[in-house]
Amino acid sequence: MTQSITRDQILARLQANEPLVLVEALPPQYFNKEHLPGAININHDQIAALAPTLLPDKNAFIVTYCSNPQCNNSTLAAHQLAQLGYRNVFKYAGGKQDWLDAGLLLERADSAVAV
Repeated sequence: MTQSITRDQILARLQANEPLVLVEALPPQYFNKEHLPGAININHDQIAALAPTLLPDKNAFIVTYCSNPQCNNSTLAAHQLAQLGYRNVFKYAGGKQDWLDAGLLLERADSAVAV
């Protein structure tokens, strides 16, 4: 079972400069439009192919997310990462919508943007 993490817990880790890898589990066009600060993009159906290269540390604190609580991509990605042996995988169920609803900034490929 995948562990959940809240927006406040993510913010606390970011503010404390604690290691954290945010993984957006949506297709690249959605990631390029907007994503959480510092996130990387691994579409949920590319986890097995890309995780070994993009996430070499299986002990890293990893948070998967997608668009909103109805989106299942973050759950699929987290489950696949756990199956690949990643030990600290969390799912941010609220995703980008929860982040925006809190008035927090999202990034684009070229700059941060408030949407």
